[in-house]
Amino acid sequence: MAKESKVIITLVKSPIGAKKNQKDTLKALGLTKMHKSVEKVNNEIIQGMIKTVEHLVKVEESK
Repeated sequence: MAKESKVIITLVKSPIGAKKNQKDTLKALGLTKMHKSVEKVNNEIIQGMIKTVEHLVKVEESK
């Protein structure tokens, strides 16, 4: 079984003034406070969510 790759997503810019769908996407990712990080499995769904809020987050490969 292949090891799943993971990404670390960190909220680096405030969502104040962002569109509602972007705020909802951040909440669904679990990013509720500035500089909070979450680790997620790297799949198509997560990549689409990252694309929606790419200007608000920093994404790194997990080790």
